[in-house]
Amino acid sequence: MTAALAADLWQEAETAIRQSRGVLLITHRNPDGDGIGAQLALYDALSAAGIPVFMHNRDGIPRLYRFLAGADRVGGGAQCPVAGDVDLIVSLDAGSRQRLGMDDGFFAGKRLVNLDHHASNTRFGDINLVDAAACSTGAMAYALIRHMDLPLSSDVAMAVYVTLLTDTSSFRLSTVTPAVHRLAAELIELGAEPDVAARNIYASHRPEWVALLRRCLATLELRNDGRSAWLYVDQAMYAATGSDVEDSEGLIDYGRAIAGVEVAVFVRPDGPDTWKASFRGKSTADVGALAASLGGGGHRYASGCTLQGSLAEAMQRLQVQVDRLFS
Repeated sequence: MTAALAADLWQEAETAIRQSRGVLLITHRNPDGDGIGAQLALYDALSAAGIPVFMHNRDGIPRLYRFLAGADRVGGGAQCPVAGDVDLIVSLDAGSRQRLGMDDGFFAGKRLVNLDHHASNTRFGDINLVDAAACSTGAMAYALIRHMDLPLSSDVAMAVYVTLLTDTSSFRLSTVTPAVHRLAAELIELGAEPDVAARNIYASHRPEWVALLRRCLATLELRNDGRSAWLYVDQAMYAATGSDVEDSEGLIDYGRAIAGVEVAVFVRPDGPDTWKASFRGKSTADVGALAASLGGGGHRYASGCTLQGSLAEAMQRLQVQVDRLFS
């Protein structure tokens, strides 16, 4: 369990899971390593305990995480074929129900457990396990697995380790406490393989990603006296390089890596006249608050929002809020 949550909340979640007809695990649209790892870890542990459990995400599983055991069992799309077989949904790593990308009918007649570590979480579940002090949602999923005394396998350990690796920016953030390193050691002892995780996530990009990276870096601008770094991609870049939205993964980190930069901003298409803005903070700036000011969410070091209009209009709205962050 995590210190910020009362024992009765964990017990309420366990009771709901054990008494359910079936459990559906879901994470947010355009899922990342934390949401995917938490989902796969819980799936492995619950299914090993004989609990009927399914997985479905609006956007399936990104290529980078398909090396994880169970990834081929995750459904994708706006319709979920197993929704009628479950009466409990466990939302993982989503700050709001809208972030899951499913229509209202998807949730009708089902209880909802909200497991998340974002400070901006709207407490949208019937049971809310939200701990902003947790280093990853996967660490919270592991705490639930331990609380329920579910089977621990090397696949569980690997999935949770991926959540630590990705949501701490490879153990580089202030959220990395001694407890996080102890948890990482425990997971390695259970069979997690750090080299395999790092190789698949950071050293398995397609050539199309490299082509997109070149074009993205050509857009790099330093603003706010070098304290903010700005990058973007557009549909023309995707088309010219044969890349797609998954190849955008990690591009923002090139902005954050520059000395003196406190906030990195990355913008990409998210539909007609719609843009997804991602933010990464380094030390002093709270990008979770930045995203909240634009209707988005996240936590101190990683967040995002969605904006309507042209790219120029989206950039202007973003610049106003980033300026305020440094004023």
